[in-house]
Amino acid sequence: MVAVGVGVVAVWAAERQWWPNVVLAVGSGLVGLLVWRFGRGLTVGAVVVVAGLCQVPGVLHAPITSTDAYRYVWDGRVQLSGHSPYGYVPLDDRLAHLRDPVLFPGLSPDQRSGVTSIPKDPASLPVDDARTRINRPGVPTIYPPVAEAYFTLVALLTPWSVGTSGLQLAAALLAIALTWLLAVQNPRWAALWGWSPIVALEASNAAHVDVLAALLVTAAVVTAARRPRLAAILLGAAGSVKLLPLLLLPAFRRRKPHVALGTFVASYVPHVLAVGILVLGFLPGYLHQEGFEDGSSRSAILALLLPPEARQVAAAALALGLAVLAFRRARRDPLALTCCWLYGAALLVATPTYPWYGLPLIALAALAGRPEWIAVPVASYLAYGSFGHDTRQGLIQLAAAVIVVIALTLRGRVAAESGLTAAPLAANTGGRDETHRPRDFGRLR
Repeated sequence: MVAVGVGVVAVWAAERQWWPNVVLAVGSGLVGLLVWRFGRGLTVGAVVVVAGLCQVPGVLHAPITSTDAYRYVWDGRVQLSGHSPYGYVPLDDRLAHLRDPVLFPGLSPDQRSGVTSIPKDPASLPVDDARTRINRPGVPTIYPPVAEAYFTLVALLTPWSVGTSGLQLAAALLAIALTWLLAVQNPRWAALWGWSPIVALEASNAAHVDVLAALLVTAAVVTAARRPRLAAILLGAAGSVKLLPLLLLPAFRRRKPHVALGTFVASYVPHVLAVGILVLGFLPGYLHQEGFEDGSSRSAILALLLPPEARQVAAAALALGLAVLAFRRARRDPLALTCCWLYGAALLVATPTYPWYGLPLIALAALAGRPEWIAVPVASYLAYGSFGHDTRQGLIQLAAAVIVVIALTLRGRVAAESGLTAAPLAANTGGRDETHRPRDFGRLR
């Protein structure tokens, strides 16, 4: 029940704005210690049940960490009405009949916003508008097609009056399903995902679609050895939820990466036929607005040493180097391990502003049995709370990188001293190891 209590406190602290990021970081550390100390005897059922209880506090509150869920609700509603969220903006008067008091508390269906088209320079528009809870209401959606299909399905089953509750419940169920998938592989490490206060806050509360991406990525890794084509399809679908999972393609070099790319491209075809180039939505403007183009507000670790223009080049070079390394090591290392460090290293290089981007990394860390990588999303929350203080953000992210390096070094020494040199698993999830004793390090079952 400690894990459930940590989730309750994390949601309460976020709602009251009582040092929420610090509480979340401390809570994540506490859950990690709990799993490390008492997790050896956990069963699949126990882990899943507790994970379900951890999701309850978040469902009972409106989204706290962001307003993304309101955009999800709107996008689903727009598609059910027969329109494309890539071709219209939320404030468009042509969609006024879709407004309700939950999404548009300051703009009724009978009132005019004055917007009847997509603006020429959407990146220059403010993020928020007092008339609606939807963020960036003056620009079309940024989310890829599989995410949009998910929004539509939830909208189909959700009354307008419940607002984001349907999506929050759906995200909670996805988080629980992923807990089960991980627990079948290893109950102890699965608790790192299912009991995490980060997951409790970003799934059942904020309803971030990254939870769906995490589920698809994990399913792709788990099925890769026996069903490589299915795994590739799942990875492509994950990339069509959030683009970041496509970074894992080099790790799938022996598992039909062309199928993954084909799945990703195919998901866009119906939308391209419907709206043409508008299918890009707000993505170009988002990349500019968020500093990805020039590195001005990204790559916080590199920013400690380099100016923006050099930062961009260095980040690109590091990304290429990581991809090549993953491509080479994919021959001998377990896929889960390669995906874990590749995804985590990419986040350390790019240091995106939004910490929920790290949700797939938490799942991969649990799947690979590498809990040190959870330091990266935890650091993202602390850096998120320090937004605008570039040096502080960089130092926080650097601390996470140091934690990972120290853990990798210590693990390497233990492996060298033990003399265990067994070949890695062909699959990523061999027989379940329920002992997790130091002397069993590296043992295959």
